Amino acid sequence: MSKTTKGYKIRLGKACEQNRRVPSWVMLRTKRKVTSHPKRRNWRRNTLKV
Repeated sequence: MSKTTKGYKIRLGKACEQNRRVPSWVMLRTKRKVTSHPKRRNWRRNTLKV
């Protein structure tokens, strides 16, 4: 990671933050109609175009 640029690291961090589960309060508010995250990503299966 020492040779990667700062912009690349920022974009990787943003992708890491986006890759979270749906909050529990969202499930409560929607009466469990929203339980899954459509843009969820697995690091082995999906590749990032960063």
